[in-house]
Amino acid sequence: QVQLVESGGGLVQAGGSLTLSCIASEDFSSINAMGWYRQAPGNRRELVARIFRDSSIEYGDSVKGRFTISRNSAGNTVYLQMNNLKPEDTAVYYCNAAKFRLAEDFDFWGQGTQVTVSS
Repeated sequence: QVQLVESGGGLVQAGGSLTLSCIASEDFSSINAMGWYRQAPGNRRELVARIFRDSSIEYGDSVKGRFTISRNSAGNTVYLQMNNLKPEDTAVYYCNAAKFRLAEDFDFWGQGTQVTVSS
């Protein structure tokens, strides 16, 4: 069981910036990918960005060029730098850690942090 602790959400005006952090109880020696998903009211949870053990990165289409995901050298913390925020970025952001195994994949989730962008 991977424990995830998120921080950094809040209220910001459109065009502003926020940085989210997520600390995991394990590191990339056992985790295959860590990243962020978000869910707005009435919408499905969607990928924002994730980074893999080999340092490859995947972004959701709506955040490309505005958001940057990174990780620390210890491999147990990921950051999401969000620039040029838009009202449509308003959502609860969830940290995710994934373990890929032969039989099945395992997903672990943080409690979520609210990001609100005012127009």
